[in-house]
Amino acid sequence: MRELATEPLTSSSLLLKGVRPCGEEPVDLLIRDGFIAEGTDADEVVDATGLIALPGFVDLHTHLREPGREDTETIATGSAAAALGGYTAVFAMANTDPVADNAVIVEHVWRRGREVGLVDVYPVGAVTVGLAGEKLAELGTMATSQAQVRMFSDDGHCVADPLLMRRALEYSTALDVVIAQHAEEPRLTLGAQAHEGEQAARLGLAGWPAAAEEAIIARDCLLARQTGARLHVCHVSTAGSAELLRWAKAQGITVSAEVTPHHLLLDDERLDTFDPVNKVNPPLRTSADAKVLRAALADGVLDCVATDHAPHAVQDKDCEWAAARPGMLGLQTALSVVVATMVEPGLLDWRGVARVMSERPAQIAGLTDQGRPIAVGEPANLTLVDPAARWTVRGDDLASIAANTPYEGMELPGRVVTTLLRGRVTAHDGKVRS
Repeated sequence: MRELATEPLTSSSLLLKGVRPCGEEPVDLLIRDGFIAEGTDADEVVDATGLIALPGFVDLHTHLREPGREDTETIATGSAAAALGGYTAVFAMANTDPVADNAVIVEHVWRRGREVGLVDVYPVGAVTVGLAGEKLAELGTMATSQAQVRMFSDDGHCVADPLLMRRALEYSTALDVVIAQHAEEPRLTLGAQAHEGEQAARLGLAGWPAAAEEAIIARDCLLARQTGARLHVCHVSTAGSAELLRWAKAQGITVSAEVTPHHLLLDDERLDTFDPVNKVNPPLRTSADAKVLRAALADGVLDCVATDHAPHAVQDKDCEWAAARPGMLGLQTALSVVVATMVEPGLLDWRGVARVMSERPAQIAGLTDQGRPIAVGEPANLTLVDPAARWTVRGDDLASIAANTPYEGMELPGRVVTTLLRGRVTAHDGKVRS
């Protein structure tokens, strides 16, 4: 692709010559005034031969850490990482300090996202006050605030009380919002440090059983059926969870689910080194689990890929395993991991990538201007990918303040070249365009 101008584009029209929409035959794609338009007459012409155009990615699960932990990430640095990773919209989780459990905090996140302007930042509201799991938060006031919150989650904590979860689901139907559950029965994971299995036993680590996730998914699917609510399951990690979701969908229950890139690629064999960069919640499972998750994503049982981007300070990761915080960076590596695990093995084509990284997450969240077809009249929220490129991950080179990537030194396939938000270039060739 020809180098774009070093300054942000000021022209109202841009022609991408020879680009391949969702991997199909090359076309000339005209972008004018923020939309895909007819014709070929443009202020600027770019040779996009060999590049694939996808709808801009949508991440339903991002930790931007602001307010409260700006030493690990800010809305500005997280937005930069997102744009460089091909994202045009991200959902910022509620486990900030203070917690995003009221209109004041979610409006702050929403306004700050608009000020930065690199991606559309949608705050996720907490289900319970302070993520404590004891009292419902102000779902209604957050939903009707300027931020217009459309997803609620206590991610990092399970809404373990079944009565409280039922009430949240009941309220969600009146508000037309989604409840996203971190599925973890806390009484089964007290002190857990790794997936419960042969590897944890060999390493002497307390086990996190698959049943802790699966029990909550089963319970909440039944509650969703009873209430008629929309349930979304965060970071599915076990083969059993995938089969429960397959059953629930066959029953007509309105449930969606996400899988992270790291649960598609990595497994608990990486724990041999006791490197806390591999510590995450839910934990890395077995290679057999990862294989089932990949198949479930391919056939639609798992709806989408979500990064669970979780930056941490050095002191929270460069320590002994038991004391380390769980979480990994994910925004800038997600596309490449999906290529490695799903595209190269033939489980998904590029049309499928658009489905799981853009279209389905936008539909789940109710976004009307994201995840749209690459067609005349649609908003020009686009990601241009070089499918032939390979690159080596270096945590220090990523846009996040933190550097806790599990892919350090790994060569990954596919590279995001350019991201456009409503026709404006927000990232190109590894640099953001403010």
